[in-house]
Amino acid sequence: MGTERNLVASRFARGCRCFAVLVDESVGGYGWFSTGREWIGELELEITLPAGEGYIWNCATIPEHRRKGIFGSLLVGISQAARREGFKRLWIGSVAIPAERAVGPSGFRPALRFVAITLPGAHVMKVHLATEGQLSSTACSVLSIKPGLHIRRNRSRRH
Repeated sequence: MGTERNLVASRFARGCRCFAVLVDESVGGYGWFSTGREWIGELELEITLPAGEGYIWNCATIPEHRRKGIFGSLLVGISQAARREGFKRLWIGSVAIPAERAVGPSGFRPALRFVAITLPGAHVMKVHLATEGQLSSTACSVLSIKPGLHIRRNRSRRH
């Protein structure tokens, strides 16, 4: 987990779980799953999940295994495990990277779209509804945010 390896113990201690895709008995990719509050560093927001909902985050594919479907397999595997445990809704954030194309086919639908820029001392973010209706409204609720422009001081956290 590279520079984040020193965060693993504290993540497990607060109840986060780590899932991995194994390729030839070694880790090809991994991702974290939370069921409580979790910090979303890219957005400088905290997600607060109601009972029965989970958040998939900090997914990574080991460089030599990229472009092999690892990320999509990881999402499907976490989703199946969560469904077996009775979770009704899962949240995931994505960024404009090639692996993002696996999010939709894995069963996720867009709720909100963000444009975020971090400047020295300030975080500027524009929040757009991806769809009209309950899904986008619920996403705003779990993130405690409203659509529109948000400008505030940087709030960095390691999680």
